[in-house]
Amino acid sequence: MDFDVAAPDPAGMVASLSSLGYSLPAAVADLVDNSLSAEAKNIDVDFTWDGQTSWIAVTDDGRGMTEPELVTAMTVAARGPSAERSATDLGRFGVGLKSASFSQCRKLTVATARDGSWHVRTWDLGVVEHYKEWRLLRDPGDATAFLLRRIAGDMQHGTVVLWEQLSGYHSTTVSSDDEKTQAQFYAEAERTEAHLAMVFARFLQRPARCRLRVRGSDLSPWDPFLSSHPSVQRIPWEPLPLGSESVRVEPFVLPTAQRLSEADYESAAGQKGWLGQQGFYVYRRDRLILAGGWLGIRGLRREEKYNLARITVDIPAEADADWAVDVRKSSVVPPVSLRRHLDRIARYTREVASRSARQRGQVVSRAHGDPLKFAWNVKRHEGRIVLRINRKHPLVRAATNGQGGNPDVVHSLIRLLEETVPVTALRMLHETDTVDDPEPFGGPGLAAPETVDIARQVYEALLGQGRSPEDARGVLSSMPPFDEQQGFWNS
Repeated sequence: MDFDVAAPDPAGMVASLSSLGYSLPAAVADLVDNSLSAEAKNIDVDFTWDGQTSWIAVTDDGRGMTEPELVTAMTVAARGPSAERSATDLGRFGVGLKSASFSQCRKLTVATARDGSWHVRTWDLGVVEHYKEWRLLRDPGDATAFLLRRIAGDMQHGTVVLWEQLSGYHSTTVSSDDEKTQAQFYAEAERTEAHLAMVFARFLQRPARCRLRVRGSDLSPWDPFLSSHPSVQRIPWEPLPLGSESVRVEPFVLPTAQRLSEADYESAAGQKGWLGQQGFYVYRRDRLILAGGWLGIRGLRREEKYNLARITVDIPAEADADWAVDVRKSSVVPPVSLRRHLDRIARYTREVASRSARQRGQVVSRAHGDPLKFAWNVKRHEGRIVLRINRKHPLVRAATNGQGGNPDVVHSLIRLLEETVPVTALRMLHETDTVDDPEPFGGPGLAAPETVDIARQVYEALLGQGRSPEDARGVLSSMPPFDEQQGFWNS
């Protein structure tokens, strides 16, 4: 067999790994993955500003590594994606530590201990580029060694990952008293804190599997589904088969803004806002991979009316290749065999979310909108929920202004009131939604003859009160419950 060995140029390889598109929060999350894979119970992320010599470190009390294991961990792509991994391993490609680190710094040092024996290795990209060799340094230099001792303290086992010569900060133009750049540095720290609280929320929820701190403060998990809120609608979850494994999909419809405190509403908006956070949330071994979006499914776009729709998707790590999980663990492509199921679930959840938002809007419009539309008025008054029949409704006016002796008018009014008891409005003001509410006149669809008769009485009442036929149809076509049914008023 004739062949050439075409080894990549180290400098070119470094440039490629550095340009994979990691954000700082995503890069730090990759290091936290390694700490969790090492079964750490305490993980600390430190950001320290010192001008050009500013640094970031991730420290954990996991099981640590032997010296050969450390060298393997520092080797680029030492394991392929098909390599066997432990049940706690959150990695996949074997390049996370290096690619994440090289995207943020030019000097990466890892110190690790198992049973009190410390081992250290350093990648200095300046050395790699100068010698054009992958020279993994055993001596990190005096300043770095001093810093490692300061960070590790008296730890007997665990790992410290230290980033120095930080991208964007390691420049002769940056000084330690540069307040503007310092503010930017700590703003990035805050963004990282919010990202970690989202990505590792399941590890932080009680009973917590680990303690994660950023700049000395414990992180609280960010729950995109408001799981403990009594007004969240949980749609039954489905297992979707994928080869010998299964994917768990569970939709949630969040409460409307009016049913949340101001703090809960702002928190639920997340980093990307309500519009950006709607959609699928894909988890792999409880680690969040994708937060929001509709997985590129044709015809599903982010729209304000679907802001309450969020869907969890739990994929087994063994299905990484099927879902095309990328190196940064920040994007996925669903398998072809599951797309129609995900499409179906998404469309149903979006419709429930849209209806919930629309019903809330109708409740608000009862107090602020057109008084011709609703047979009931619902409001809070002095801490009590008050229901009143809307005296301005055309049928009510007809029954009380000289036509009360007409049996057809009275019968139609009674049936309308029976069918439009404001269950949704009461629930919005008081208790949890359910998916089995009674729907007026049988719900959306072709109107039954009785419904048409009642609608005709409303139409005649509008004409009798001076409305033109066109105007009367317009009022009727937007009047619940006729607005969701097909009849002569919207034909």
